[in-house]
Amino acid sequence: MADAAAKALGHTLRVYNLECYSFGSKDVLIEKDASVAARLARMKEKYAQEGMRRSVEAVLIVQQHNHPHVLLLQIGNTFFKLPGGHLKPGEGEIDGLARKLSNKLGAPGKVTHWEIGELACTWWRPHFETFQYPFIPPHITRPKECKKLFVVQLPRQFTFHVPKNLKLIAVPLFELYDNPSRFGPIIASLPQALSRFNFVYI
Repeated sequence: MADAAAKALGHTLRVYNLECYSFGSKDVLIEKDASVAARLARMKEKYAQEGMRRSVEAVLIVQQHNHPHVLLLQIGNTFFKLPGGHLKPGEGEIDGLARKLSNKLGAPGKVTHWEIGELACTWWRPHFETFQYPFIPPHITRPKECKKLFVVQLPRQFTFHVPKNLKLIAVPLFELYDNPSRFGPIIASLPQALSRFNFVYI
């Protein structure tokens, strides 16, 4: 019973209202790749030098009307992504994700503390293609990328500093659910990945 209670407590996440947060802007964050094809080509080049790409992304959750919303970065009108990116060779997952979050959403020139929590899910890219899966497909011995999504416990108040060429939007779980055509398969699977968490709305 004690172990079960501790496990349940470990899956509890405090979720604060979106109105608790403020949003500022900072300099444009230049994307390294102009297209998906260019990104895959760079990944292939890096793979030859460094091996499998390791990526980390953050699941930041707020609430409105007592329903969880995930914060997504929006590029243009149709592309959405979680904040994060690929790790440097030898870099730890937690330290790397903290670095990426500070770069994407932290105040310029300041050190931001991020409370990075549990692993939500892991996705694999078997080839130098856009397809990714929450498992390693059969007969794949050398996947090209491993992407891990971590849930981040947000503080009660925080100011997000968003690059001027991006938008930070709060999307409800019910809109993400079963909607890969708009958000892609990874983001659309978040309602299932987060279903084990007990959200405490504050």
